Amino acid sequence: MTWHPHLTVATIVERDGKFLLVEEKDGDRQVFNQPAGHVESGESLVMAAVRETREETGWLVTPLAIIGLYYWLNPHNNKTFFRTLFHARAESQDTTAPLDPDIVATHWLSWPQIQLLETRLRSPMVMAGIRDFLAGKRHPLQLLVTLP
Repeated sequence: MTWHPHLTVATIVERDGKFLLVEEKDGDRQVFNQPAGHVESGESLVMAAVRETREETGWLVTPLAIIGLYYWLNPHNNKTFFRTLFHARAESQDTTAPLDPDIVATHWLSWPQIQLLETRLRSPMVMAGIRDFLAGKRHPLQLLVTLP
C-alpha cells in the first residue's frame, strides 16, 4: 500500500491585529484559509510559502519564523496533510497580479471575526495555527535544514 502525504505550507500574516486570509473554492464550498498550498518539486519550504502567499493574495512577504508543524488526517477523504506554518511580514501588495483561480477574495480579519467563521475554515489547521501564533509560539527559520 502506497501512502502519499500532502506536503503543504501556509503563512500567518498579521497587521494591526488582523490576519490575512483567503476565501477560496473547495469543491462546492467556499472556505477561509491562510495563504497556503503544496510544495513544488525542487522548492524549499520557505520559497513555497512566499510563492503561495504571492499567488493567492498578491502580497510579497518575508518569513520571520516557524509557528509550528501540523499533521492532519482529513476524515472526509482520508488524505494526510503535513503543513509547515510560517509567520511572515507583509512587505508590499501587487493589486494588479492575477490570483489563483480558486481564490474568491482576500480578507484582513480580526481574531473574533475568524472565530465566527470556524465552521467555514478549510481545516482545523487554520484555527490551531492562529491560536499557536497568539500564544507566542515561534521557532527560528534555521530549524529547517535544506541539504544540497
